[in-house]
Amino acid sequence: MKKEEMKQKRIAVLKGGRSQEREVSLKTGAAIAEALRSLGYTLVEIDADLNVALRLLEEKVEVAFIALHGRYGEDGCIQGLLESMHIPYTGSGVLASAAGMDKIFSKRIFDAFGIPTPAWVSFDTVEKAKATPLPFPFPVVTKPSREGSSIGVSICNNEAEYQTALQVVSALEGQILVEPFVKGREIQVGFLDGEILGAIEVVAARAFYDYQAKYAEGSGTRYLFPAQLSPETQAHVFETVFNANRALGCEGATRSDTLLTPEGKVFLLEVNTLPGMTATSLLPKIAAGRGIGFADLCERLLLGARLKA
Repeated sequence: MKKEEMKQKRIAVLKGGRSQEREVSLKTGAAIAEALRSLGYTLVEIDADLNVALRLLEEKVEVAFIALHGRYGEDGCIQGLLESMHIPYTGSGVLASAAGMDKIFSKRIFDAFGIPTPAWVSFDTVEKAKATPLPFPFPVVTKPSREGSSIGVSICNNEAEYQTALQVVSALEGQILVEPFVKGREIQVGFLDGEILGAIEVVAARAFYDYQAKYAEGSGTRYLFPAQLSPETQAHVFETVFNANRALGCEGATRSDTLLTPEGKVFLLEVNTLPGMTATSLLPKIAAGRGIGFADLCERLLLGARLKA
């Protein structure tokens, strides 16, 4: 949609929601709303609670900018609602959002397409996990399959830590995902409108880039842009991320988490179909490194809003 046409529309920034990532989403939504208002767009900010459909009707919303994270916002649920209400929206569609949010389902897709990702096993219940020997040695990583922002992720160096981590992850959304711990550089890659935007290296002061390292001020996390990669390695990383986004069918902007081992192997961890847009978020940092300011990035995403079904 062209700028002139979009500026005649009533736009909703959907933020907050009911997931574990609500607070991050509120910050993302506030930043996006401020940026778009500065460019002259007419906005209403809507907390995507149980009354979100009613609010969309009451506010006569014509376009939705999705600034949600986690369950009900990043997993295809809000996308399906917007499709049924015939309201164009930003980002990926229902299927890509659902596939990207579920780490186990996306792992199956990556494996089917030959996209390198760490080995993995999954369990429906903590009882099954405890009763099943792991096919790889410690250390291992445990994750809930349908949470973001590293919520519930643990690195387990021994059986005792593994048993504790299983109890943590079992209380969160989705199945239990277990992977061997892969030591390597954390390279995050931005993807925008079907093209690779760039890569940034995250050097966390903590054991890994967890929730605290991502969002807490003074966490000590360092960001290196552009990531210092050889031309060959960069091409490999970019190809891996590009193929993963294509396999999932992503649109708009995404951020992909990869690991680069000392031996030069690239492993894709996951694709985030609604990356954070806060002051410490990586996609805006990558865009800024490419000369795209925050307001311009938000506008570009808004102008790409459409129905996908």
